[in-house]
Amino acid sequence: MDVMMPGMKPTAYNVMLKPIGPICNLNCTYCYYLEKKNLYLDTKNFRMTDEVLEEFTKQYIESQNIPTIGFVWQGGEPTMLGLDYFKNALKFQEKYKGDKSIENIFQTNGTLLTDDFARFFADNNFLVGVSIDGPEHLHNHHRLTNQGTGSFEMVMKGIELLHKHKAEFNTLSVVNKENSYYPLEIYKFLKDIGSGFLQFIPIVERIAEIPDPEKINLLAPSDPANAKVSEWSVNPGQYGIFLNSIFDEWVRKDVGKYYVQIFDVTLANWAGERPGLCVFSETCGDATAMEHNGDLFVCDHFVYDEYKLGNIMDIQMVDMIKSEKQEKFGRDKRDKLPRYCFECDYRFTCHGGCPKNRISITPQGESGHNYLCSSYKKFFSHVHPYMQFMADELKAKRPPANVMDWVKRVERQKNLTKTPKVVIGRNDPCPCGSGKKFKACCIGKVSF
Repeated sequence: MDVMMPGMKPTAYNVMLKPIGPICNLNCTYCYYLEKKNLYLDTKNFRMTDEVLEEFTKQYIESQNIPTIGFVWQGGEPTMLGLDYFKNALKFQEKYKGDKSIENIFQTNGTLLTDDFARFFADNNFLVGVSIDGPEHLHNHHRLTNQGTGSFEMVMKGIELLHKHKAEFNTLSVVNKENSYYPLEIYKFLKDIGSGFLQFIPIVERIAEIPDPEKINLLAPSDPANAKVSEWSVNPGQYGIFLNSIFDEWVRKDVGKYYVQIFDVTLANWAGERPGLCVFSETCGDATAMEHNGDLFVCDHFVYDEYKLGNIMDIQMVDMIKSEKQEKFGRDKRDKLPRYCFECDYRFTCHGGCPKNRISITPQGESGHNYLCSSYKKFFSHVHPYMQFMADELKAKRPPANVMDWVKRVERQKNLTKTPKVVIGRNDPCPCGSGKKFKACCIGKVSF
C-alpha cells in the first residue's frame, strides 16, 4: 500500500495508450496520427504484446499513489485488436490493482463495435468515447473508410449497440474548416443521439510544403521546416463563433442537463479550481502517450522522435514522467508565453492554449502565439458575465444551473426597457379587457 508523508504531492499522471499504434480501419483526411507509422518503418505488427501490456499495467498502477487509476485506450482504432485483447488487459489490471480502483476510458470511431463489445463495455463500466463530427453530411466530409466512402452509417450502428446494452458513452467532435459553420446543427444532433457529454476539439495542423511519403509531414511547432496551415484546419476566428453559438443555446436551456467539456473547464478556471484539462492549465506534462512497443512520448500531440522520453522496457515509466525533459516540456507552456499573452485579461483561463497550436506571431512580432487566440478571445469575452455568475453560485454552494433563470430575468428586463411606451387616451377601451373606457376603469392604476 502506498503511503504519503504529510505535504507530499501525490504521484499522478495520465498515459494515452496506443495498443495498436497508428493503425486504423478508417482513413480520415485530417487525422494527425495515421502517419506516425513512419516512425516505425521496419514494423509490420503494431499489436502491443502481452509482455509490454503487462509491464505497462504493473508500472502504471504501482507508481501512482492515488486511489483511482485511469486507463485511456486510443489508437489508431483499438477495437481492431479484438475483444479478447481487452479481456486480457482486465486480467492484468486485476493482478496489480491491489486496493486501488480502476477506470477504463475507450476512444473509438465506433465502426467496428459489436454486441459483444458493447456488452463488455457495459459489464465492465468502460466509458466509451465515440468520434463523430455531426450529422451525415458533415461527418462524411473527412471521416472516410479506406475505400473513400463515408463512415457515418457504421458509426450510428455502433452507437445503437451502446444504447442497446446501456454502455456509457460520450462524443468527441473534431471542429474543422467545414463543420465549424454548423454549430447549432451539430449540437442538436449530438443531443438527439444521446450524448450527454460533448467534446469539441479544434483541429490545427502545420503541413510540410514539400511532403515526403516516408516522413512525418504534419509538423510540430518547433520544426523549422517550411510549412503551411493545412486546408482542413479550422479558421482562426471561426472556432470562437462556433463555441459562442453553442454556448448561447446551452446557457439558456441545457446547464446541468448536457455537459460541454470546454464550458466546464472554463468555469473551473473562473472559479479558481483546477481545470482538469491540459489545454487550459498553466503548465502541462502530466498527460503522455505510449506507443505499441512501449515508447513513451511527452504528449499525444508531440509524438515525434525529438519528444520521445524512452521505452518502459528499458526505463521505469515514473522516472521518465519525473525527468527534467518532461518537466521542462510542462514548464515551457508557461515560461515561453509571449508578452502579448501575459498582458491579456484572459490569461488566467486560457494560459496560451495548447503548445501544439502556438504557431502564429503576435502583433508585436513575437513567435509562440496561439493560432486560435482570436477565437479564444471571442469566446472568453462572450461568456464572461455568465461564467462569473456561475462561479459566484458555486462559491455560495448553489447550483450553476441557476444561470438559466438569471439569463431569463436579465433578458426580460432588457426587453422591457426596449418596449416603447403606449399612449392610451382617456376615452379609449381599457387595456384590461373590461369593456369600459380607460377613464372609468384602470386609469391611475397602471402605467405603460
